[in-house]
Amino acid sequence: MISYEPLWKTMEEKGETTYTLITRHGIDRRTIYKLKHNENVTTLTLEKLCFCLHCSVQDVISITPDPVDVR
Repeated sequence: MISYEPLWKTMEEKGETTYTLITRHGIDRRTIYKLKHNENVTTLTLEKLCFCLHCSVQDVISITPDPVDVR
């Protein structure tokens, strides 16, 4: 399961908002939508976010195994 919860925490710590990501750093609005809904984004997008926020990929995304469906 993909979660961008670390991104929102990192943005808060760095004083960045989705508005500044869009206007100052050129992140597309559709990308922001995908991030807010924990949808897949490209590794290029992850790299761009890390560059903009001066952080590592672990500060942007967390990946955990999906729970096993036991029936």
